[in-house]
Amino acid sequence: MYTNRDIIARLRDNIPAFECVPGCHDCCGPVTTSSEEMSRLPVKTEAEHQEKLEELSCVHLGPDGCTVYAERPLICRLFGTTPNMPCPNGKRPNEMIDPDIEAQIHHYIANTRQLLV
Repeated sequence: MYTNRDIIARLRDNIPAFECVPGCHDCCGPVTTSSEEMSRLPVKTEAEHQEKLEELSCVHLGPDGCTVYAERPLICRLFGTTPNMPCPNGKRPNEMIDPDIEAQIHHYIANTRQLLV
């Protein structure tokens, strides 16, 4: 039996990487993530969450970009890797994500408790 941690690790391994435009944070807005993924992120105060939500920004977005990049949620990793969630600057990996892996990510998101990051 696979745990959510195993599922997340397998899905992450199958999301293609690509280089973003330096300094761009166009896809860094409030997102939801599973409680399993949230447990890997630093705890932020309610005030920090509220401030960033009012800015329509992510609480983990710092002046130099994502402060939790290595642990960013699946939904953040998916941006730019699929025609369904394109990079606003036209960046993309050499090969887009396998549609089956994308479907598995959406299935995981739809079937786990989601929290606002």
